[in-house]
Amino acid sequence: MDPISERLRARHPQRIDLSLERMRVLCAALGDPQHRLPPVIHVAGTNGKGSTVAFIRAIAEAAGLRVHVYTSPHLVRFNERIRLAGTLIGDAALNAILDRVETAIDASGSEATVFESTTAAAFVAMSEAAADLAVVEVGLGGLLDATNVIERPLLSVIAPVDMDHAEFLGTTLRGVAVEKAGILKPGARGLIARQAEEAMQAIEAAAQAVRAPLTVMGVDFDAWAERGGLAFQDQNRFLDLPAPALAGPHQIANAGLAVAVALELDLPEKAIAHGLGATRWPARMQRLTAGPYAEAARAADAELWLDGGHNPHAGAALAETLAERQARAPRPTALVVGMLANKDAGGFFEALKASGATVFTVPFEGAAAEPEALAAVARGHGLGATASASAAEALERALRLGAGRVVICGSLYLAGEVLGASRETWPD
Repeated sequence: MDPISERLRARHPQRIDLSLERMRVLCAALGDPQHRLPPVIHVAGTNGKGSTVAFIRAIAEAAGLRVHVYTSPHLVRFNERIRLAGTLIGDAALNAILDRVETAIDASGSEATVFESTTAAAFVAMSEAAADLAVVEVGLGGLLDATNVIERPLLSVIAPVDMDHAEFLGTTLRGVAVEKAGILKPGARGLIARQAEEAMQAIEAAAQAVRAPLTVMGVDFDAWAERGGLAFQDQNRFLDLPAPALAGPHQIANAGLAVAVALELDLPEKAIAHGLGATRWPARMQRLTAGPYAEAARAADAELWLDGGHNPHAGAALAETLAERQARAPRPTALVVGMLANKDAGGFFEALKASGATVFTVPFEGAAAEPEALAAVARGHGLGATASASAAEALERALRLGAGRVVICGSLYLAGEVLGASRETWPD
């Protein structure tokens, strides 16, 4: 664990407690930095919100804008969560701001959680550094997420909504969508990804209640893969754009949502095209080419990929990506899978059962599912699966058995351990 994360865990409650009152008290003690941010694009969603943020940032920077970004979780170092005008916040600046946050907590008695404290720190940092735009990713849900003390975003963006975090957001798609739609604000346009009908109805009702105008994918605009690139069309124009740099068919929709945001910001087509090709977002079907894991795969003439998707919707996206790659270049495929114990492993493996991949289940630091139990779930969904003691051991076994394509997947925490194994692969 990096020093900043250790500091935060030692000082603040680890619980997830969705409420805005503690956050409001803390922000007030800090002078309400959330009201002094550059124009904010607030992004929620179950899957794809991080990729959408990455596309928005790359396009805006290609247009010459200085962009602050707040995302979570981090993969290797806490600093990844706060990007100020294009650069990750430094340790000295971050520690100084955390000192101020902790002083404010003591003075206000807010008992802020780790995420609330880090969000407040991000708002302080972003309010005190010059930028043209701030892109803020929701942590969990939306309505009661700590980031939702932002009262007047420039735009609200909702990526695809699906089931996840049922213990906090409920067990119905409508209920989850209501939580996500809580970021919609009066007068701020909402840009909405293509949704299931039940989710869309909840989003539309929430928008009507706060009088937020909506622009909806599949109704007001759309994007699709065409001739090796990305085609985008809305009611006013058609754009023939390069394929997004992030791998996987599902990234077409994420990129299309980001293009709609860019056009709402009146950014030029040249910047949109350049940004799509320049986007980087680690652990989202990332091809690993450096570090010890990549070296082992290279020695066996195998591809190695890393993906942090951890729910059934993400499993379906991974399955689609694997099917596309198999159609182009068939190779025996192995999945090295570690998941948090509270995730829907059955739904994840069900989405992947047609892949024919061999599964190796692994542990990682934290509340990971026990590998033997995870392997049993995979076998229950028609996949050959065995438990391994570590990702490194699982990769070695997969390569020894002749896998030519290996995907380490199932958790961003596992992805962080893999990327953290070499300074070459730390996200920057």
